[in-house]
Amino acid sequence: MTDADDASRTTRRQFFAVAAGAAALTSVGSAARAAMPVAADSTSFFGLHQAGIATPQQTNVYFAAFDLTAKTREDLIELFRIWTTAAERLSRGEPAVEGLQRDDAEPLDSGEAGGRSTHRLTLTFGIGPGVFVKEGVDRYGLASRRPEAFIDLPRFNGDQLVAERTGGDLCIQACADDPQTAFHAVRQLARLADTKAKLRWAQNGFLPRTKPNETPRNLMGFKDGTMNVPVDNPAAMRQYVWVGEEGGWMQHGSYLVIRPTRIALEHWDRMKLSFQEQVVGRSKQSGAPLGATHEFDPLPLERTNADGELVIPESSHVRLAAPESNEGAQILRRGYSYDNGLSFVAERWPPWRQGMEFDAGLLFACFQRDPRTGFVKIFDKMSKFDMMNQFVTAIGGGLFAMLPGITRGGVLGQTLWD
Repeated sequence: MTDADDASRTTRRQFFAVAAGAAALTSVGSAARAAMPVAADSTSFFGLHQAGIATPQQTNVYFAAFDLTAKTREDLIELFRIWTTAAERLSRGEPAVEGLQRDDAEPLDSGEAGGRSTHRLTLTFGIGPGVFVKEGVDRYGLASRRPEAFIDLPRFNGDQLVAERTGGDLCIQACADDPQTAFHAVRQLARLADTKAKLRWAQNGFLPRTKPNETPRNLMGFKDGTMNVPVDNPAAMRQYVWVGEEGGWMQHGSYLVIRPTRIALEHWDRMKLSFQEQVVGRSKQSGAPLGATHEFDPLPLERTNADGELVIPESSHVRLAAPESNEGAQILRRGYSYDNGLSFVAERWPPWRQGMEFDAGLLFACFQRDPRTGFVKIFDKMSKFDMMNQFVTAIGGGLFAMLPGITRGGVLGQTLWD
């Protein structure tokens, strides 16, 4: 009997025995926690959907992908049990591990995020294709559970994906209004993964602090996220973001496409303002579509100038990304800027310079109900015709199934094992 055959015998009763263990661990310290103040800015870890998707966007992210080293399905369930307990505690502003610290033992928590504020920390967990089959092996007896929508992303025009920054069997998105808080959370979860998972790649990111309801700007200086699925519209979220009944165990989850995308900032900064606005299709200052007045005005896609040319160019970024250009397709963008210092770069467009440049760009992230009718449908056209491609290059990333939310006493991934 193979490991996969043995793992496939994990029963619903066995899973809920593990879940009950998690609930028991939670209840052990319930009385003590009841007497402890919960951070006023904490975000509940429990709910129909995971936090960190529809949550108002925080100013910092630390995204990490992991390779699984767990040998059996039981090991994998145990990892999710450990992460569930730790993530709930971290979301409350507590140390990742409960217990009394002994001087002769390793610290229960690294301690660099001490204090009662959580800075609106959210932790969002996902799984990659390798949970189902990796290198042709059904390691955990889950091959038949892979949803149809969980495709392998195609390789797009212009991709320069680096293996060390691509893929992963699991992922954690930690978002907070403080960078150290987000990093601290992933650091604790990575330590607790122990022999079951190891870090593959990671990327931090940031947004500028803005006024309420103000769209943040990316490193190109343009407002980023104007044309987005409204997170406060339940009907729109159900239509475009949350997986429905068709997803089976993935119902109430979402699919994340994440792509670290380097921007040739030195090249971009030397372009005329009018050209930059033609590339994007919006005014740099106001964010309004070209030919319109205000940021949220409808795109005047059919409007022409005195010479009969389209006011919003045919190959502009905003036109190619618009629902009107993609049979109504929409995605929920939740990206962050990043800056990794400097690196040696050979630009792929004129003037084809080589040398040390900013290793900076956009940690592009988008959530959708089905990547086939979301990101893939939109980006296939953009990768071929978008004028912005001469300044941006995807260097890594992947597609992850972000798990449904859980109720108190439950375990992440519970519906997958059921």
